[in-house]
Amino acid sequence: MTTLNRNEHGRAKAPVRMVHLGIGNFTRAHQAWYTEHATDADQWGIAAFTGRSPAIAETLAPSEGLYQLCVADPEGDQVEVISCLSEVHAADDLAAWRGYFADPEMVIVTSTITEAGYLRNKDGDLDLSNQQLVADLAALKADPAAAVTTAPAKFVAGLLARRAAGGADITFCPCDNIPENGPMVKHVITQAAQQVDPSLAEWVEQHVGVVTTMVDRITPRTTDEDRERVEAATGITDPALVVTEPFAEWVLAGEFKAGRPAWETKGARFVDDVVPHEARKLTLLNGSHSLMAYAGSIRGHETVYDAITDELVLGWVNQFWDDAVKHLELPAQELADYREALLSRYRNPRIKHLLAQIAGDGSQKVLIRHVPTIKAELAKGGVAEGATRAVAAWVLHLRGVGAPVNDARADEMTALVQGDEQDSVRKVLAYLGIDDDRIAKTVLAQLGELQA
Repeated sequence: MTTLNRNEHGRAKAPVRMVHLGIGNFTRAHQAWYTEHATDADQWGIAAFTGRSPAIAETLAPSEGLYQLCVADPEGDQVEVISCLSEVHAADDLAAWRGYFADPEMVIVTSTITEAGYLRNKDGDLDLSNQQLVADLAALKADPAAAVTTAPAKFVAGLLARRAAGGADITFCPCDNIPENGPMVKHVITQAAQQVDPSLAEWVEQHVGVVTTMVDRITPRTTDEDRERVEAATGITDPALVVTEPFAEWVLAGEFKAGRPAWETKGARFVDDVVPHEARKLTLLNGSHSLMAYAGSIRGHETVYDAITDELVLGWVNQFWDDAVKHLELPAQELADYREALLSRYRNPRIKHLLAQIAGDGSQKVLIRHVPTIKAELAKGGVAEGATRAVAAWVLHLRGVGAPVNDARADEMTALVQGDEQDSVRKVLAYLGIDDDRIAKTVLAQLGELQA
């Protein structure tokens, strides 16, 4: 068996013109895959930084950033080598981070740090009750070269270095499942800059662009079985293997201030308004994922495939979709086709997407994926029972039923559900900004239904 190296596999390193924060399996199956296949890929190398753990940087170091991508089609594997990661760094390599920002040739910053990584409160503002964030911003105020650990502070640290080096324009292109993620990132960066140096906030307004995106490609954790199967087929030992589904979608809106790869040559779509596409995906795909993560795991299922092949869970998913599509601004046939496509994707037995993985950070996800449907239906005088069931399942999840709790606000969230079920429902709904007796009664009844 051989290992990956640039002399035998993939292309030579492209010049670094993009930085990515939060490199993981999804990024390597999505943004990196689009970049790899752009017609001008030889001009767009990515410098990737890890999230909390340096593990993936250490894993990719021997192969100089090369890895195999396995598209797990129901009919068989399709494997290719991805070579657009020109450099990979651990999260704490701030000298490299600042160095890239100081380079005017680096013009795009992408990120996949999950909803929780942007450190916003439930009103969408920077969470200045977060002690680590406040400490980071204070450290940058005292010393622009200070060590920081939180993502908003890293963005500010990079922009301080860029401004000091001459201030070339730059564009942020967030790729997390958050509504209007471009304006969200601009808001977070501006608020963080204001805390550190008000003049930097003014500079950001002039020189920092943002692009709003919708990203979609189901990418589960790679298993030892996956690695063994692909190694047997390719003869390559690859600890950094990524396994993904055949489907991929990327919709973007906004201006790149200093150029971008030709992602459209691989199928990315550039539109005037990404919001309808974003709402479709966040609600129908991500919303049903979270519903299955909480409700499906209560029924003992481990993967999306297991859950969707349970007729009861399938019925819950369809009921949620029936609620949601009434409030999405796209043609009915397009939404119906998307639902059918989702079911086909979920029923791919070769994609083992763990419900426990999807269940993480519900404190952010439920607000985005289910509450808008509940509130929209309330405004019309109805109760969206398909969406409230996701809330009920999340309450049980927080109370220790089903998938384990893995949430950036775990202590705060689990404190809400101490006591009896009625009190738990009341407190969770208050956190979600829902004050309606009908909703409370429905959620409470669904708690009993789910546990039955």
